[in-house]
Amino acid sequence: MSTYYFVIVGHNDNPIYEKEFSTVNKELRKEDHRHLSQFIAHAALDLVDEHKWKTANMQLKSIDRFNQWFVSAFIAASQIRFIIVHDNKNDEGIKNFFNEMYDTYIKHSMNSFYRINTPIKSPMFDKKAEIFGRKCLLS
Repeated sequence: MSTYYFVIVGHNDNPIYEKEFSTVNKELRKEDHRHLSQFIAHAALDLVDEHKWKTANMQLKSIDRFNQWFVSAFIAASQIRFIIVHDNKNDEGIKNFFNEMYDTYIKHSMNSFYRINTPIKSPMFDKKAEIFGRKCLLS
């Protein structure tokens, strides 16, 4: 069983986009970890901000751990933070997912109708996140 919680965090520590990926069907899940995942991701923001000045890499890998949950991060050139809370090690898959979602985010942010730091409500963005999540994280 693998569970991933992906969030894009804006400049004001506001969530711009959220998505959960899991190998377990929602009907079979007894516990909903979304609130816990949100808490862990928010608590890791300070560590992300600390680590981004220590390295030139955009990919920060696993920067925090809370019980069985790991936190991996990616910093965009515009300082937008991509965070994944996950319960198993999958560094290569997470790296590929971050790169695909960064490319998708760049294309979405170039849309003249999108304002930076506002929630992403595009069905096409959501569909691409779902495809990349299945391809990189759950396969």
